[in-house]
Amino acid sequence: MKIIDAHLHYEKDAYFDEIARAAHHENSEEHLREQYVQRGIVHGIVMGNRPVSEVACHYPEFLSYCVGISDIEAFFAAPEASVKFVRRHLARRGCVGIKLYPGYQSFYIYDERLAPLYEIAAACGKPVAVHMGLTASEEALLKYSHPLVMDEAATRFRDVSFVMCHFGEPWFTDAAAVLEKNPNVTADLSGILEGKIMDFDAFLQEKRFYIERLKGWLAYLGRYDRFMFGTDWPLANLGDYIAFTKEIIPRAHWNQVFFENANRIYQLGL
Repeated sequence: MKIIDAHLHYEKDAYFDEIARAAHHENSEEHLREQYVQRGIVHGIVMGNRPVSEVACHYPEFLSYCVGISDIEAFFAAPEASVKFVRRHLARRGCVGIKLYPGYQSFYIYDERLAPLYEIAAACGKPVAVHMGLTASEEALLKYSHPLVMDEAATRFRDVSFVMCHFGEPWFTDAAAVLEKNPNVTADLSGILEGKIMDFDAFLQEKRFYIERLKGWLAYLGRYDRFMFGTDWPLANLGDYIAFTKEIIPRAHWNQVFFENANRIYQLGL
């Protein structure tokens, strides 16, 4: 079975080095390439957070990327300049979408000042991926990353394809309602695990309440064509994440969730 990792991070710094070690990985291109080959992961999509002016950013050939809006205040101050850079990114072969970080930067994704960004996304046919749900920082504000915020954005900007990263965890009930109502919203299942799971069966039992509700809302929707596998590398162990996703997704839909959906949504042509 071929796999696409629809959500990872690719930065060389001390923070990512540390969390990679906790997941029994090494934060390096060589190790990531080796692990992808070993586990049948044929491609990955980096959620970028570099300045939009870095149009010549480079990633290995087995990775595509979403251009991240890393400085929302700069965007709001000079949207035309930022959109020009975003347009140049989206014209590159390896750029497959846009990434927003509302919880970390304290803005609502339905803000009308984002209209120029959404217009270029719709015109280029590229999705806008949004961090939704819990954050890694205590300084971030969850009111901006609650899944219900995406309902208003998806309703106001119907021509935009939104990706709800992390399925808004742990607000799965609300996330499911947003997907059910809005046909222009899909989701990835990244960011739910972290570190290395030493005893997988014990983990499933310990987190039974959480896992059963996640599985329940996925089954309630019954739209496995709108979910994508993702690891949030280097946050979690890759082998664990594949096993976990197989646990929450019925076998009949593995090919969709592990490969077909990301290939279609991000137009990878694989």
